[in-house]
Amino acid sequence: MKKFLIRRILISMILLVFVSMIIYGIMRCMPASFVETKAMQLAEKPGAKSYEEWLEQLNASYGLDTGIIQGYFTWASKAVRGQFGDSWNFSQPVLQKFSSVIWYSFALSLAAFILEIIIAIPAGVAAARKQYSMTDYSITVFALIGISLPSFFFATILKWIFAVKLNWLDLYGIVGRMHQQLSPVGQMLDMAQHMIMPVITLTIVSVGSLMRYTRTNMLEVLNSDYIRTARAKGLPENRVINRHAFRNILIPIITLLGGTLPSLFGGAMITETLFQIPGIGYTSYQCIVAGDIPFVMFYMLFSAVLILVGNLIADILYAVVDPRVRVN
Repeated sequence: MKKFLIRRILISMILLVFVSMIIYGIMRCMPASFVETKAMQLAEKPGAKSYEEWLEQLNASYGLDTGIIQGYFTWASKAVRGQFGDSWNFSQPVLQKFSSVIWYSFALSLAAFILEIIIAIPAGVAAARKQYSMTDYSITVFALIGISLPSFFFATILKWIFAVKLNWLDLYGIVGRMHQQLSPVGQMLDMAQHMIMPVITLTIVSVGSLMRYTRTNMLEVLNSDYIRTARAKGLPENRVINRHAFRNILIPIITLLGGTLPSLFGGAMITETLFQIPGIGYTSYQCIVAGDIPFVMFYMLFSAVLILVGNLIADILYAVVDPRVRVN
């Protein structure tokens, strides 16, 4: 296990280098240039310097007067020391801005993740146990609807029903207008109320895949010889399902859930933008549109680290649930 971890960590570090190089090159080539936009705004002021003069000055000020390769190594030399610079769009250190928005995304994604597991896995198992029944068809239809619905479409429906028609919830934001006048408990409830529609959106659009995945793997396991043997020995059906069958579908489920780690901290860009939740997803969208290279580089690198860590955790959990992996 020790050699395996060391090898995976070394490979992950090499992958991070190449991923960061590609991301930096893409950001430098994007049409949305923060420097060009700012130079244009400054040049429009009365008595200001020309656009070309401002552009040259700002490129030198932000370190964009060098080539992409040289610019990348300049950024990387600071990044390995934990110096990610200041966000151009928000005029504050990248780490400070990141720490102020990440927990909104974590709370939103964690709530949706828990609901997804609570709904999808039992529903998938129930559909497999009662194959071709009304229960199976109902769960399958629900799963397909969730898979097919775009998040922006479902979010729009929720806002139209609960915010426009019923006037129960606010359309946008994380807090209400009277948030500051509320007690600490009231402030928490206010934020929780604003999280309802985003959490429902994330849960519905993601629960279908896990539900279908669980059903398919459970059907495969239930048709195995050892399950038929367990039933032939007279074991109760619940024990056959919960103790013998369910454990053997954990490996493919862990594979799927291991990829959800980035979403817990990486934010849901579309959903957060639709509801204007000030999380890391919405913030990174604003920075990408503005061409904020320091913040986008940190966000993308952070997401890449989460993906690699999620895959590593999934591989380790294989050995926990399957003794054959430990032997190999």
